[in-house]
Formats: sequence, C-alpha cells, structure tokens
Amino acid sequence: MPTVLTVARRGGFAAAAAELGISPSAVSHAVKSVEQRLGVQLFARTTRNVALTEAGRRFVDTTAPALKSLSDGFELLRADQGRIGGLLRLNVPRVALPLCITPVLPEMAKRYPDLRVEVYSDDGFANIVTEGFDAGIRLGDMIAQDMVALRLTPPIRIAIVATPAYLAERGTPDSIADLQTHNCVTYRLLSGGGVYRWDLEDKGAELAIETPGTLLINDPLYARDLALAGLGLVYIFEPLVAEDLAAGRLVRVLAENCIEESGLFLYFPQRAGQTPKLRAFIETARAVLPGI
Repeated sequence: MPTVLTVARRGGFAAAAAELGISPSAVSHAVKSVEQRLGVQLFARTTRNVALTEAGRRFVDTTAPALKSLSDGFELLRADQGRIGGLLRLNVPRVALPLCITPVLPEMAKRYPDLRVEVYSDDGFANIVTEGFDAGIRLGDMIAQDMVALRLTPPIRIAIVATPAYLAERGTPDSIADLQTHNCVTYRLLSGGGVYRWDLEDKGAELAIETPGTLLINDPLYARDLALAGLGLVYIFEPLVAEDLAAGRLVRVLAENCIEESGLFLYFPQRAGQTPKLRAFIETARAVLPGI
C-alpha cells in the first residue's frame, strides 16, 4: 500500500521507485499485486503517463489517512523507547524557507539526529493529507478551518522596494496611481495561472492593483534579486529585504499604502499534532524563531 500511494503522489513508477529506493519493476509488481487482490484497476497506464482511475482516486483518498495513522502509531512506539526518528514531510512555499525553515533545521539536526526532514517547496495549494505530508506552512488566511494552525512568524508587512539608482532615473512614486508609470515586477499565480494584483490600501479601503511591467515571475524570492539588479519596483515581504533596506541597497516607497499579512503558520490535521516527529519540529521552532 505505501508503494501504491507513492505512485499516486509522484505520478509515475520511475519517480516512485526513486523515492522508495527500489526498482521501477518492483514498484510495478507491487501495484499489480494490489490491483489483483482488489479486482480493480487503480491506475490507467500509457507509454508516457500513469494516472489514477476514478476508482483508484476514491481508494487513495480513503486509505491514505488510514495508512498515515498506522505509520504515526509506529512512530509513537519508537518515541516511547526514547527514539524520535522516521521521515517528517513538510509542504512549504518558497517564501517561507528563509523565514521559518532554514533557521530551524540546524537545531533540529542537533536535537534529533535520527529524524529525517523532507522540505517540499510548493507555492500552490496542496492537499497535505492525500499527498502524504505531515504538515504544511501557509499564510493564515489560506488555511482550511478544519486544520490546526500554529503561528511561526508575527504578522508580516508588505514592502514595495527599488534601488536608489532606479528611483533616481524613474522618479519616486508618491501615490498608488504613480505605479502606472513604473516598471513593476509582477507574479504569475501557480493556482489558476492568473497574474497577481498588488494588494494595497488607501484611506482604509483595500485595493487590488493591476501593475504594468516587463517582468513576470512565479518565485517571490527571485523578486529580491531583480530589485537589487535595478529592474523596477518589487512587491515583497519586508523581512526578506530588511537587511537591504538597512544597508541602503534598496529603498522603500508607498509605505503608507502597504498592507500587513497575517503571518506564516504551520498547519496539520488534529491527529497529526500528537506524532513525536511533528512535536519535535514544533518545539524546536518555538525555541528558535523569535516572537512566536
């Protein structure tokens, strides 16, 4: 069953084999064995793709949480013997990596040398239960209400920044309307494929502004590099550019119009919060991250 779920999550025998450390033929044999015992085809196979059938999707959605609970039970037994190990899988947007993952991992390695941590960078909206993750990290307003959410960062203010050289050449915007005369780095949304409109506020009113620009990206961390290269105005989490602002490499504009986001939260199903490996991450994060 773990093999079947890995194929479903990775979308192919070869990818599943690489993750599990076995051969693709062994993966194929395991899947066929389960299908024969069930009398149902779980995957539709072509020379290029492996995809769940409708019956396979129902089966995976039903069995994945049960198998996860069984795995968590084994982890609890090992923890009772003083050993916290296994694999902790976290689904994390790239913007959260420097803010609340990288600071925690060195201390995790010291405290729990038997625990492996997989950090899966994902800026979309993953179903962490069906995709086999122990927990995810997202902004607070993006988390489903049936999940447990624990704060990892304080509220995060947005900043619009550019280099002094860019502003000297193009002028400093004094109002939201002035953005229309600037080169603004914009973002392609992974979910839905639309272009992100900058969320701003003016005299208490919330606005979604469509900004002009010659650059369209899908990586918020890359935006800092583009700002430092002098290519235009960038809309970004303030902590990601705090050192650049302090050093004068970047200048903040329209500060009074920038909103404050709710902050980043760790989220997981209620039952997952009792697993030793996730408790280990939570306790380490609370010890390392400031202000939570």
